[in-house]
Amino acid sequence: MTRARPRVLVVGDAGLDVVARHHGPVVHGGDVRSTVTLQPGGAGANTSAWLAHCGAEAVLVGRVGADAAGRQVTAELNAIGVRCAFTLDPVANTCCVVVLVDGEGQRTMLPDRGANARLSPEDLDPALLADADHLHLSGYVLLDPSSREAGLAALRVAREAGLTTSVDPQAAALITAGGVESFVDDIRGVDLLLPNTEELVALTGSKEPEAARELLGVVGAVAVTSGGDGASWVDGTRLVSVDSPRVECVDSTGAGDAFDAGLLCGWLSGLEPEQSLLAGVRAGAAAVQQVGAQPAHPGPARNG
Repeated sequence: MTRARPRVLVVGDAGLDVVARHHGPVVHGGDVRSTVTLQPGGAGANTSAWLAHCGAEAVLVGRVGADAAGRQVTAELNAIGVRCAFTLDPVANTCCVVVLVDGEGQRTMLPDRGANARLSPEDLDPALLADADHLHLSGYVLLDPSSREAGLAALRVAREAGLTTSVDPQAAALITAGGVESFVDDIRGVDLLLPNTEELVALTGSKEPEAARELLGVVGAVAVTSGGDGASWVDGTRLVSVDSPRVECVDSTGAGDAFDAGLLCGWLSGLEPEQSLLAGVRAGAAAVQQVGAQPAHPGPARNG
């Protein structure tokens, strides 16, 4: 059954991003002038925010610290239309990521997952599944041994409840470090895998979208993003590709999370793969034209 306004349950990280756009090369042991802003972030939160922006009903399951950062993250996500089903961690702080953005808008991230790393299977309230059509899982949950069981449990109970599922692998280096076979086993039975080109290479050894066919015995379909070069959909009967809109890249942080949201909104609303891909690349293009990983939140950005 498809809905005009799909209901998506997202399991993943939420936190704050310290975004530093440096006005020259980073000098080891020295100074470089920068423009610094504090932005809401975290892959799960980013996808949830873009889902709400694209018209879906989004619920985010995750962990935050019992601190000011956790309260700020919750308030800002609520303000943009995301329902936060957070567990307050009594020990760990809310996630914080330092994001270094160069003159071409490309980012380098220094993450501290904080409370997100302590996500447990009990943090997902089974009652939330009854009100959802789909579960989307951030790969960071699976790729950290401390939260992996929570990710596996989320996929299992979602399938048992009859929901469709998707996973964004999120980090090629972490897939390689943790073992490709282990990650592939973890995503077995997922309906839709959402890698970028680097993650596809980690999983298949090739950057060509056609290589995603190797994964079809494990997942139902694969949608591969190639940044400014567009995206492709691969399933058992077709390979469909679309171009990305040509826009100025100000900050690439969260572009893949936005793509996930746009594509999922289209796919869950019953659109064909090509139209779903177009919805995804439009959302990704909107994300890179602004500073920060989420659509504009009410109120001004906080400058450092």
